[in-house]
Amino acid sequence: MRTVDTVKHEKKRREILDASERCFARDGFQGASIAKICAEAGISPGHLYHYFASKEEIIAAIAEMQLEDTRFYFEHMFQGANAIDTLISEIGRNVTCQQPDKGSLFFDLVAEASRNPALASIVLEKNRTTCKLLADLLRRCQLRGEIDPDLDPDAAAALLFDLFNGLRTWSLRDPELDLGRSVDLFRLMVARFLTPSRRPSLQG
Repeated sequence: MRTVDTVKHEKKRREILDASERCFARDGFQGASIAKICAEAGISPGHLYHYFASKEEIIAAIAEMQLEDTRFYFEHMFQGANAIDTLISEIGRNVTCQQPDKGSLFFDLVAEASRNPALASIVLEKNRTTCKLLADLLRRCQLRGEIDPDLDPDAAAALLFDLFNGLRTWSLRDPELDLGRSVDLFRLMVARFLTPSRRPSLQG
């Protein structure tokens, strides 16, 4: 059983992370100073350093928090029948319902990662873990005969991940994009990509 102090510690830690996300989204990684994060969270620098030693450590914690959400998502959304139908539906929902500030944070972190090796390692590990979760889902669906058995799950997962991020990037950068039409086309493309082939499997 967790003690009251542990619960309070985790609550404050989450509050700092939420405040940090708002600062990063508003001011960018470089512009979001420790002082600004502290002001947003309503704490002193000394108090913040009790929880995190640097901005990179804060980003690592945010990435891990997002990964936990992703793991939970995969465990509960895609375990039953028609997992691929659910996946295709959720791809569209995640693009059309994404928050602009979350999107700007995504762009800024990717840009900053090209200059910051520590941050690059965090972003790369998060992407690899997400791709692994998706690849594991594709393997399960192959065993159930729901998707093409000839597909390499790891390569297919990486491709789908990149395509999703590409659509997300496009939707945030082009205000004239017909998002509904693009999402419908993307769903159709993914469905056809994953559909079992009618020819004999090369693995047979």
